Amino acid sequence: MTDAATTGEDYSGLFGAFRYSFRATDSTVFRLYVLVSFVLGAVLGLTFVLALIFWFVETLGHSAFDTSSNAFLGVVALFILGPLFAPVLFVARRHRRGEATVPVYDTVLALSGFLFVISLYAGLVITVPPEYQSANAGAIGTFLYSLPQLFGLVPPLVAALLIFVIHRFTR
Repeated sequence: MTDAATTGEDYSGLFGAFRYSFRATDSTVFRLYVLVSFVLGAVLGLTFVLALIFWFVETLGHSAFDTSSNAFLGVVALFILGPLFAPVLFVARRHRRGEATVPVYDTVLALSGFLFVISLYAGLVITVPPEYQSANAGAIGTFLYSLPQLFGLVPPLVAALLIFVIHRFTR
């Protein structure tokens, strides 16, 4: 496959980075991650926009202090969508610059991205309130339910840091 960087093709913005990195890579695993992260990012982005609209409607007529939760929603969206899109942006940038890459760079970043998606799910399971927990959750589910709800932040934070560490050390 011809490297997109050598054909003069370039990208602009987030959507262009998805198209560009999908075409530029030879890794099937990374191409799958591009598709999964795009769909999941679109669903999560829509969810955050709808939540923001709902919060605006709910806080209409309340004090300005109540609307500070809207900014918190933006921060949460940034910390979820940023690491979700980071592997795609890192690979697009590396291919665009024509930098020599380790042959498995794209695949390893895709796998770290998939790990981040799984860690989001694990973090959600940890934060499920006791009244909504499944009675027959299995060994892993029971272990995750037994952790304090604040620990729900740990898996996504560790996985996000892992994406950055893999990017830095596989150059």
